[in-house]
Amino acid sequence: MPHSFAFFANEWAARVRDEIGRLSLNQLREARSLTQASLAKLLGIPQGGVSRLERRTDMYVSTLRNYIRAMGGELKITAVFPNGAVEISQFQDVEQQKNG
Repeated sequence: MPHSFAFFANEWAARVRDEIGRLSLNQLREARSLTQASLAKLLGIPQGGVSRLERRTDMYVSTLRNYIRAMGGELKITAVFPNGAVEISQFQDVEQQKNG
């Protein structure tokens, strides 16, 4: 049985939503209408530091948390398994201990 136009439209819409949910750090910054210079000012680092951070493939959780917070967001780390997802609270606990 051939697929209907609605099937393909729904499939395409699902793929678009999935892709929008996956951005690199520089794409996320740009989507938030921030320049490297403006984000650097918020983070208290040179613009080149933001550039280097956005090219990294490995970094401390605290570095990523600070980057996300400077843009007005909150970092959440989730482990995804075939039977469900679990938010990891360990990193939030460390932050609360530092501030508490």
